[in-house]
Amino acid sequence: MAKSELTIGLVEDQALIRAGIISLLELHTDFTVVWQAADGEQALELMAGQQSVDIIISDIRMPRMGGIEFVQQLRAAGNNTPVLMLTTFDEHDLFLRALRAGANGFLLKDVSLEKLHSGVAKVAAGGFLAEPELLQAEALQRIDDQQLSRPLFADQLSDKELQILRYITAGFSNKEIAEAVHLSEGTVKNRISTILQKMDARDRTQAVIKALRWGLLN
Repeated sequence: MAKSELTIGLVEDQALIRAGIISLLELHTDFTVVWQAADGEQALELMAGQQSVDIIISDIRMPRMGGIEFVQQLRAAGNNTPVLMLTTFDEHDLFLRALRAGANGFLLKDVSLEKLHSGVAKVAAGGFLAEPELLQAEALQRIDDQQLSRPLFADQLSDKELQILRYITAGFSNKEIAEAVHLSEGTVKNRISTILQKMDARDRTQAVIKALRWGLLN
């Protein structure tokens, strides 16, 4: 397999939509859908006997096992494959639950082809992605306060760390951040680890939620 190829697993319950998404994804010459599943349960079964992929794209709402439980099961098993969720404007509660479960990105189902391709590449590279409509302040207020308790060190982020945090929120990968702030990729990775520690965030996704909720990026 060519090194430039990006491998994808797809989880979507409607066969026609699933076929359409695969067709759209594979219009990108470097994207290959390795496996497809009708729900989270089938996806977990398939993954047990399939090669690992660079990214999983999953619908949020599905019968038997939806996207949220699917991500929970993945993370509980120690599988950190990036998961990009497909959602709609009116699924704020599901969006927040998926964030807490460990999803890495979110795209609206009516997304353009260009944005689909760029979003998949972004999340596969380690970035975070969410439509502005899903990050509305009133939606973020629904996250329980316990999860967002503010540690003392959150106010001790340096200017450079805040700059990196802004790039994380914008969905930049480590490599893209390194180029933007003129640091090595290894240094950026270390800085991000420090940011997560100071914010008491388990991952980039939770750091983004906390940064937006606390107004760190204003």
